[in-house]
Amino acid sequence: MSSNTTALSANMMLYTYFRSSAAFRVRIALNLKGLKPEQVFVHLRKQEQAADKYRELNPQALLPTLVHEGHAIGQSLAIIEYLDELVREPPLLPHDPLGRARVRQIAYAVACEMHPLGNMRVQNYLRDTLGHSEAEVLAWHRYWLALGLEAVEKMVAAPHSGKLCHGDDPTLADICLIPQMANARRIELSLSPYPTLLKIERIAYKIAAFDEAQPKKQPDAE
Repeated sequence: MSSNTTALSANMMLYTYFRSSAAFRVRIALNLKGLKPEQVFVHLRKQEQAADKYRELNPQALLPTLVHEGHAIGQSLAIIEYLDELVREPPLLPHDPLGRARVRQIAYAVACEMHPLGNMRVQNYLRDTLGHSEAEVLAWHRYWLALGLEAVEKMVAAPHSGKLCHGDDPTLADICLIPQMANARRIELSLSPYPTLLKIERIAYKIAAFDEAQPKKQPDAE
């Protein structure tokens, strides 16, 4: 790490959980920026995010939360764009307006449309409050994830995409896509209909920032 990123990291804390795809996104961004904050592990399945102390930091009781110089920031996309403004290199958004719009379109398709429908609290509501079976909850998750991936496959298959979602360098779009691919694998959704996404995934995991952010490589992994 450079002296600048070392100093920034010393005043930074990440509340995270290894299996959270939103936290996965932020870990990738931190790695790309060369930042190594202190990590505080919040176990989602044990409902540690519902504790009053954590809710004081993040009223939504969601992960991740980044604390920098005493200021708490929730929502993974807000955190990532904050990091991108804090440490300019490498940039996570293209320099041209149209490129930035395209990257955000792909990223938001994942983070704002696909991910929330498979979120653990949504699944818990389907199961515990509405009385759906595990098979029905899994079918719900697979349906919405497949629908979203089909659309993103078409977005990134455009000729100007490059090796990754937009060009050959990692962007916010890749940061959002790769954790969602991991979610698809976890629920055993077939990814064969999405050859471009699979290609991007293979290339992304050759980049240390993505590889080292994987859930299985986190200190709190079970």
